[in-house]
Formats: sequence, C-alpha cells, structure tokens
Amino acid sequence: MSGTAPIVVEGLNHFYGTGGLRKQVLYDITTEIPQGEIVIVTGPSGSGKTTLLTLVGALRSGQEGSVRVLGEELCGARPRTLERVRKQIGFIFQQHNLIGALSALQNVELGLRVTGLARASELQRRSMEMLEAVGLGEHLHHKPDQLSGGQRQRVAIARALVGEPAMLLADEPTASLDKHSGREVVERMKTLAKEQGTTILLVTHDNRILDIADRIVHLEDGKLSTFTDAVIANNRQMMEMLADNRKKRALDEVVDDLDESGFRHLLEEITSDSQRLLEATAMASDVAFRGMLRQGLFAFTRKLGQLLDADRASLFLVESDSLVLRVADNLENMGEVRIPLGSGIAGAAAKSGEIIRIDDAYADDRFNPEVDRKTGYRTRSLISLPIKDRKGQVFAVAQLLNRHDGKPFDRHDEERFDLFISSLGIMLETLEGLDPGSLVHGSRES
Repeated sequence: MSGTAPIVVEGLNHFYGTGGLRKQVLYDITTEIPQGEIVIVTGPSGSGKTTLLTLVGALRSGQEGSVRVLGEELCGARPRTLERVRKQIGFIFQQHNLIGALSALQNVELGLRVTGLARASELQRRSMEMLEAVGLGEHLHHKPDQLSGGQRQRVAIARALVGEPAMLLADEPTASLDKHSGREVVERMKTLAKEQGTTILLVTHDNRILDIADRIVHLEDGKLSTFTDAVIANNRQMMEMLADNRKKRALDEVVDDLDESGFRHLLEEITSDSQRLLEATAMASDVAFRGMLRQGLFAFTRKLGQLLDADRASLFLVESDSLVLRVADNLENMGEVRIPLGSGIAGAAAKSGEIIRIDDAYADDRFNPEVDRKTGYRTRSLISLPIKDRKGQVFAVAQLLNRHDGKPFDRHDEERFDLFISSLGIMLETLEGLDPGSLVHGSRES
C-alpha cells in the first residue's frame, strides 16, 4: 500500500452489537483507491457494502485495522477528526435526502454552506453554476416535489459536487430511477467528477451502470474479492440456467427443448449480459464467462439452423485478410477452410458489409464450390449475413444453407436470420481475441 492514495484500507474488521450478540460484518478488508479512480462495489444485500461506505465516509469510526482517508486515520478516530474528513467528501444517497421546503438552488447552497469553504457572496453563484452543469438551469427554484426522480437525484449530485470534494461516495444512487434517468445520473456524475479529479466509491446492485467503473470489486459475506469473482457472482444465475445443474443435462439438450419464443428469450438474456459485460470492462478476458459463451455458441448456431428450417448453419471469423470457418457440420473432419476476403459468397458479404441471399448458388459467379467438394454436400440456396462490432466493422459472417423444403430462402427468412444473429454477434464480439482454434473444441455439429 502506498499510503498516499485518498482511500487506503488495511486489515479492516468491523462488528455490530456487544457480548453474545456481537456479529462480525467485515472481514480483513484491504484495498486502495487512487485519486480520480471510479470504483464500484457490488454484492448481495446484507453483504456489508453500506457499512464499508459509512466507514470510508467517516460517518462512523472503524474498530480494527486501518482506514486512512484523505491522510487521516479513521479507526478509533475522535468525532472532530471524523467531521473534518466528512467536510471534504460529497455524499449521494438513494433517497436524495433533499429538504422539501427548500428549492433546488437552496438545497445546493446548503450543501456548500456546511463545508465552510465558500464566502456568503459565492454561495448562490456557485450553486447556480453546478445546477446548470447537471442540466437543471431552468429548475433552480423548483422544490423537490415539483421535480422528477432523475431531477431530484441530479440536485443531490449537484449538492455533493458543488464544494469540489476530494471524494464522492454514492450508495445505490440509481435504485429508484428508470433506465434512462439512471444512465443520465451516472454519466453526469462521471463527467463532473472526472473533470474535478474526484475519487468515486459507488455501491450498487444496478448492473446497468457497471461500465462507468475503472474497477469493480465484489463484497459478499463481509469479504472483498477480485474483479473476476465479481464477474462470476453477477452471472451466476445465468450460468446456472444454461448449465441446468438440477437436471445435469448438456447445454445443447436444454436448447433443443426450446420453441422459437423460448429461444429468443434465452438469447435476449444472454445478449443483455454480454452487452453489459462487453461495455463494462475488458470482460472478454474472463475465462469462466468466455468458456460459457463458447459452449453456447455451437448449441445456439445449431438451434438457429433448426428454427429457420435450414439444412445447415455455419459461422466464419475474420482473421487478417481471410474468413476462416469455425462452426459447421463435421468441422473436425474437414481441416481448415480459409477463404480470402472478397472471395466466395461469404467473403463478398464480409467485404461489402451487406446481406447476400442467393436462390441458386452454382448459378452465381461468386460461389466457391470448394467446401462442397470437401464435404460431399450440395449447396442450393443460401444466406450470408455479415456480423459487425460496435464500431461497424465486420468481424464474422453467419451463413444458412438450403431450406428443408427445397425452396429458396425468402425475405422473411432473411429478416428472421438477421434478428437472431444480432444476439450471436454480441456473443462473438465478447469472444473476440480468443485463440480462434479453441472455438472448434467440442464441436459436433452446427
């Protein structure tokens, strides 16, 4: 531990109650938060998150170990020391804690007044500037009951930041907000805090806002764990659902039992978690989560072919200047299938970024019959659909081959394929960077 960071916690233990009712709620907590870093603490209710926040925020004195905040030792600290530290911290709570009889401007002025850091002549000017910065310049004189939940929370943020605190502590700041208001609040918090170099410690159950963090830690049963453990904890329910531990069935069997509606719902859940993790951090490096997605990729591709009444469904990944076939029937017996970008139907889709639907493959000059020769398969109708990352770059191509009824694929097939593959695309992007050869392990069919 450097000892110079705004927050340095070492060997912290904390208890509630006395005698036979004494219960330990924090166990040997050790962490350091540098200046300007945004750290999110996740964990189930009752895990000790709020207790940790109140100790770091000098709202109570620590008992065992060391809690050094802004250069002051808070374990065993006197009330005067706690008060001195609190004046340098901005607090944001779930319930806003605004005074109903005061306007937005007056609530923020009061927050600045108690710091003792501004002259009376500056109170109104600085408070107005901060409210304007959080988008409430037209609501200065509105009382809390005249504001929406998101607006009230922005008043609370303005009040917390107006004194330019060295630290900002937030406890469930988005719990009472809808998705739009919650995103608005944390983005504003992030922007303003970063501009002021403020260190942020944020406790939340809200997985929608994990992407603002520089670092995520997980607190459960009073013990602080690593980021990877937090990933596993936040995705435990999804992983249990996919593995179907109670029945011990293979994932492809679980997927086989789903109708189109159930399959779509499953993809939506996985897409949501994949998107959140992808945006939150370099989550794609997490072995456990990527392993689960890799397992699902084969089962989902196979199921997709069944739902769309196709003989086969396959996936190509872009590698350098080529497309390499990574998910297909009997892939382990085919050897490597590598297609130059721009060559063949799949290569043309990758190069153009447009969906290509062909009624008769052998009548199209772009079709490459090499794969058919290797497998003894006869391709008739096909759809090649490019998969793009968040930057709009094609990094994979999905392909459907031959309808079971012998008819060519139509516009409706194309639209359904596009709808489903958007979910698989997010899974693939989460896996991007994985050794491509490992994608084929365990593949039986697609």
